[in-house]
Parts: sequence; C-alpha cells; structure tokens
Amino acid sequence: MRVIVLGAGPAGLGAALGLARRGFEVDVVERGERVGGNAGSFEVEGIRADYGSHRLHPATDPQILAEIRSLLGDDLLERPRHGRIHLQGRWIHFPLRAADLALRMPPRFALGVAADLLRKGGARPAAGPAHGRETFASVLEAGLGTTICQGFYFPYARKIWGIAPHEIAAAQAHRRVSANSIGAMLRRLLPGGTGSGAASGRGRFFYPRAGFGQISEAYCAAARAAGARIHLRTRAHSVVRTEGGFRVELESRGGEAPPPLTATRVWSMIPNTALVRALRPQAPPEVEQAARSLALRAMILVYLLVDIDRFSEYDAHYFPAEDIPFTRVSEVKNYAARAEPAGRTLLCAEIPCATQDALWSSDDEALGARVAEGLARAGLPLPRPARRVLTRRLPAAYPIYREGWDEAFARIDGWLSQIDGLLSFGRQGLFAHDNTHHALAMAHGALACLGDDGRWDVAGWRAQRKRFESHVVED
Repeated sequence: MRVIVLGAGPAGLGAALGLARRGFEVDVVERGERVGGNAGSFEVEGIRADYGSHRLHPATDPQILAEIRSLLGDDLLERPRHGRIHLQGRWIHFPLRAADLALRMPPRFALGVAADLLRKGGARPAAGPAHGRETFASVLEAGLGTTICQGFYFPYARKIWGIAPHEIAAAQAHRRVSANSIGAMLRRLLPGGTGSGAASGRGRFFYPRAGFGQISEAYCAAARAAGARIHLRTRAHSVVRTEGGFRVELESRGGEAPPPLTATRVWSMIPNTALVRALRPQAPPEVEQAARSLALRAMILVYLLVDIDRFSEYDAHYFPAEDIPFTRVSEVKNYAARAEPAGRTLLCAEIPCATQDALWSSDDEALGARVAEGLARAGLPLPRPARRVLTRRLPAAYPIYREGWDEAFARIDGWLSQIDGLLSFGRQGLFAHDNTHHALAMAHGALACLGDDGRWDVAGWRAQRKRFESHVVED
C-alpha cells in the first residue's frame, strides 16, 4: 500500500518514518526547499538559524523523546532555560522564579497581583462569565485577575493575534496558557509544586547541537534510509479522489511538473483550508465558505547579524508591551551554548502581523531599523550596528481563534473526515497552536491506528483526536 504524505514538517516526517519502517510505500511532498517547515533551520554565515525561538520540551512523550535521542545521539543537548520578560520597564526571569518575582516585579504591578489574589483566595472560580459566552479575556480575568491580564497577557495577545482579547475564543486561553489561575501559577513557583524544579523540567529544555531543524533533518534522513521518497520544492496542486484511492497532481518550483502520484491513502499536514481548495471533486459551498472564514496570523522574522561574540547571556527576551514592535528576540548561539563562530552573533526578532499589512511588504533594512529602535527603547541597544539584516516571512505562523472558529473548523473537519483514505492532522491540519512534540505525538497516534494490513481503526483515531484536544502549548 502506498501513502502520500503532504508536508515535511515534524508530523509529516514522523509519519513517513513510521510508515516506511513498517514496509509501506511512502512519498512525502514538500513545497519548501528544506524539511521542517516552521520547525526547520538554515545557515547564516556559519550560524544555524531557526525560524523563531524553538525548544524541545521535557513534556515530550517518553517514547517520542527516546526516538529523537536514537536519531540525534549526543547531538541532543539538555539546556537550562534562561530567558526574561520585559515588564513595565523591569526584567523578570522566565520561567518565573519566586525570588526573582519578589525582588524585581514592578511595585504597582505586585500590589495589584496581591490584591487580585486576596479577592480570589488563590482559586479560580468554576463558573463562566456572568453574561454571554466565555472568551479568552473572561477566562483569564476570572483566573488571573485584572492586573496580570491588563499588564501582561492582554497586550501580548493583541500583538500576537492582532485582535482584542474579548474577540478571541476561550479555547485560546485553555490551549495557550498552561497556568490560567493565580493558584496554579503560585504552585509552579513553590518548591515541590507542579511544574517546579528539575523534576518537572520547567527549568530546562532539549535542543539539537546543529539547530532545531536538525530534528526534522534526522527524521528525513531516517525515512529516506527506510525507503521513503521525499519530493522537495514540489506542491500538491490538486488531490483527486479516484476509485480505490487518490491521484495527486504536482507542481515543481523552477522545473517541469513531475508526473502525478497515486496512492491508497493521503495523510495531509498542509493547512486544512489549502487541502479543501486542492480536493477534487470540489468541496460543498458551505465547506468552502468555512475555509475562507478561518484566519492565520502571519509573522516576519527579522535576523540581525552583529559583529560581536554575544549580545546577552539570555536565550530569549519577551516583550508584552505594545510600544515594542516585536514579541520576542532570541539569540541562536545561546540555545546550544555555541561559541563559534567567534566575533559574530545572530539575533532573531519575531513580529506578528497580517499579510495585508504594510509591514509585510517592508524592505529588510527598514525592518532591521525598526528592531534596533525597539531594542534601544527597551534598554537593550545594539553595541554596534548590524552588519547584515535578513528576513523570513511566515504567512501561516499561528491560528487565530476568533469567536466562531470552532464551528467553521468542525464543518471543514467533518467533511474531510468523511473521505475514505484521507487524514488531515498536524499543527496546520488541525488548526492547532501546538509544539513540535505534539505534532510528533499526532504522527504516532495515526500510525497506531493503521494496521499492517492497511485497515484503519476508526474508533482508535477518534480516541487519538480526543487526546490531541488536551494539548496545551509549552512556552
């Protein structure tokens, strides 16, 4: 049996490796020049750069972590987390530390949090908002209080998703904010509490020696060695349902169109909206309308190459304030504790936006100047001007959970699920803001439901999907 996998991100490559090792014929179709998608890496003057800030979290399922260790060996490093948040002119360590909060939290902010805690007694109320439907804003205000929301989460949310917090669905709070009550946050800070110390892994992470994309590259190499065929710079123009399977019509970037691929099954990791547009016969009008209503937040990654050994000791800086144009700045060399190459380092600033914004079409130098100005405003001026500025533009960085998204997604997902042999999953396929370890867990879940004889376990997949809904993003 042949399976065509659309997309060579972690979910697609994890699925391809498992399929190939079990003897299935596998073709992976990837429109990009390299594997990994947004979890990939590329090189800038001897420095391996990621598409933003990426880590492999200790929350990774032990089976998946063991698989990654077997692929990377000693190249999978265990590193301490060492970031900080710029909050109202002060720096607070991230992950949060009780002593650091006591010493460095802005006094007015600290008083506000204490007052909110006294009012709530440290417990999150079980009831929803007094009127109407729960939203991102109502869930977090009920759990965290006004001070943390107004001073941190709400401005950060407006920057990331581009809409007001009360317009964001409650699912965003449940999936994106892992500690959404003051009590839960405090328990993480107390010794022995959930999420504290080395036992929980909140103070550490795993990172490949050659950049985060090394994970996807290792999966790709292993899948190829097991017999999978990887087609880069190739796009699935259309996915045609045929008697007994599918025919995938292909387009190649910069060359002649390859011959179509045929298979019994198609496993798609591309955006479910793109899959709807590619399928033939076409989707019903109500499904196409639902696909048009789902929105994705874009992001511009601005890289500054600076001729210094190191910019700071921190791996990442977070900026919730709306007068700073970026949400996060990371220093690639610090993730893997690399000293080389000497005399230059690379900073990556993340600027969420919409593809319709004027910012999206700004030139690299203007974006570099914008980042340098923002760093100076935050008290982190570049010690010397950047020698080189380059950018990467991600049109589909985050799903936007605007009110009503769930009805649109359910309509799309329900229709796709009725097509025998077709499976849509992964971060883009399930419209999920998930981590890499979640994407790999989805691949493992799909593999568990496919029998060696090619039969599909419908009930098993339904159970796997319920598991996926419990994923909470690790920051």
